[in-house]
Amino acid sequence: MTSLPTGSILHHFASIPDPRLNRRKLHKLSDIFFITLCAVICGADDWVAIELFGRSKEKWFTQLLKLTHGIPSHDTFGNVFAAIDTEQFSRCFSRWAADLADLSAGEVVAIDGKCLRRSLDSASAKSAIYMVSAWATDNQLVLGQQKVDSKSNEITAIPKLLMQLDIAGAVVTMDAMGCQTKIAEQIIEQKADYLLSLKGNQGTLHGDVKLFFESPTTCPPVGHESYDAGHGRIETRIVRATSDIGWLRKLHPHWPGLTSIVAVTALRECKNKVTEETRYFISSMDATDPKRLGQVVRAHWGIENNLHWVLDHSFREDDQRMRKGHSDANMAVVRHIALNLLKLEKTARVGVKNKRLKAGWVDSYLLKVVTGKPATNSPESQ
Repeated sequence: MTSLPTGSILHHFASIPDPRLNRRKLHKLSDIFFITLCAVICGADDWVAIELFGRSKEKWFTQLLKLTHGIPSHDTFGNVFAAIDTEQFSRCFSRWAADLADLSAGEVVAIDGKCLRRSLDSASAKSAIYMVSAWATDNQLVLGQQKVDSKSNEITAIPKLLMQLDIAGAVVTMDAMGCQTKIAEQIIEQKADYLLSLKGNQGTLHGDVKLFFESPTTCPPVGHESYDAGHGRIETRIVRATSDIGWLRKLHPHWPGLTSIVAVTALRECKNKVTEETRYFISSMDATDPKRLGQVVRAHWGIENNLHWVLDHSFREDDQRMRKGHSDANMAVVRHIALNLLKLEKTARVGVKNKRLKAGWVDSYLLKVVTGKPATNSPESQ
């Protein structure tokens, strides 16, 4: 093994300016990034662990990267990631993810925020950070992320995130926080559709839609009904939708592309107890296929189950205590890179957590995860 085919991933992040002074650079920024990424893939979750991982595999890394000054110290890793510009890092990530993902027409792109709980630093009066992420539900990949400004909220971060993405032909879904006229307008301008959850944060819009579906004289018939059973629970999902909403557009004329309204009722039976919940949505999609609308609604929760839950369960993200400078947000990006690479690796038919273990145990498998190709002299390449 003489050289590493790192171009695929390092090429996309090569434009990030090195924040260090020239006279203090002993290690290439690309080497620091690559060692950190490999360490995170294999389970390292703090700077000391990243240094220890690097030193444990120093011979391997030296063969791959031709390191002149050995493995950086944990302080070097921490200081570099604290200083890297998160906005640029995220933009590079989105360009890389765009090359990975093959978004088919109508793919659901779910957008939602997540708090990194242990990024809270009371001693320095630093609040926990929020990262808003975009998740491609069919590709099962993170498409991008945007840190929420400390004195703002998700509403300001979502437009910045959308600008990083090529969402043409996709269906963008969001919870009620993202149900804003400007956001809907941006989605339409980027040639995508939207399906947005309604709550009481849009004046009378939620109440008007709710009243329409609750009235026996206006409520449309059931458009689609589905059933799901498991874990001692039976769930029935009923979808009603209509595009006959001229009356609503007159009352709320500022919603661009508004074409339909949707009500999804979930009846859950568990231990002889039945609960019922109805949620309401607005969409730029028409109502001719209520089954599809129900699928889009349900697909949105993939960002919770397949991204946020995996980050907490497999990467223990809520326990991460990297707080200095931009390190918390930048390492959230690194975890997204690691997750995408692990999702793309299909030969090991195990979950993300066990793929991380295998990558730590088998150098050739780690190389395959990072590059998408086996090492040329590994048993897996024979």
